Amino acid sequence: MARKSAASSKPSNVVSAARGKATPATSWRENFKGLLGTVAIFLFIRIFFVEAYRIPSGSMIPAMLIGDWLFVNKLAYGPNIPFTSINLPGYAEPKRYDISVFKSPDQIDQPWDPNPTLVKRVVGLPGDTLHMRDAKLFVNGIEQRQGYGAESEVGDPNEVSPLFDWQKQYALATSRFGDAPVQPTHDNWGPLVIPAGHYFMMGDNRYNSKDSRYWGIVPRENFRGRPLFVYYSWDAECSERGDCLSPLPAITDIRWGRLGHWIR
Repeated sequence: MARKSAASSKPSNVVSAARGKATPATSWRENFKGLLGTVAIFLFIRIFFVEAYRIPSGSMIPAMLIGDWLFVNKLAYGPNIPFTSINLPGYAEPKRYDISVFKSPDQIDQPWDPNPTLVKRVVGLPGDTLHMRDAKLFVNGIEQRQGYGAESEVGDPNEVSPLFDWQKQYALATSRFGDAPVQPTHDNWGPLVIPAGHYFMMGDNRYNSKDSRYWGIVPRENFRGRPLFVYYSWDAECSERGDCLSPLPAITDIRWGRLGHWIR
């Protein structure tokens, strides 16, 4: 009987024995290792595959609204290695009318943030000749459909800005599409030729879009990804209109119909 009692007092198996010897320090290390693994997986996915992006302005209305939160496919154009200028190979190249996320060329008028991450639509490819006359965009002499910019509120078509002067180094003094104006304006500029490895970007909301007309053409290596779909959206302008449903509009003024909306 004594032998049986002694045996029954021992742990029933090796796992029980191991658990019995666990210390607070051991538990803390195991939890910390698990947390590090989770963070590493999250960063790997964020850097190489998918990243969240918030729409802060109305430059892409109606395709994207202020307050939309998107998932961006970073693998499409090739993910950028953080803190470097190195891009890994992607499986696609930017195409005309793609909506793309990219790092802006230098914006000399905002030295506090000269290279923000932006989202615009590709309208000019390497080698294209672009010009605009009376708010109509022409690519290689062919007038482009106005579908993407048709709903833009009308602004000043004759706006003149020193930010337009970058165009002069690419403008054609003479061409079969006509001569470039001496002074480019918002709705009358070019023709200009897009050099190799660069793209011309414009917002759909043409009169509320600071785009390539202002800060120039975008190098291929600046592209960061292609938007996939809206995973969250709220009416970020309700406070300006004064019709928010509560003091917490991000919770009460959700645009339910936008959730899951694919970006095109």
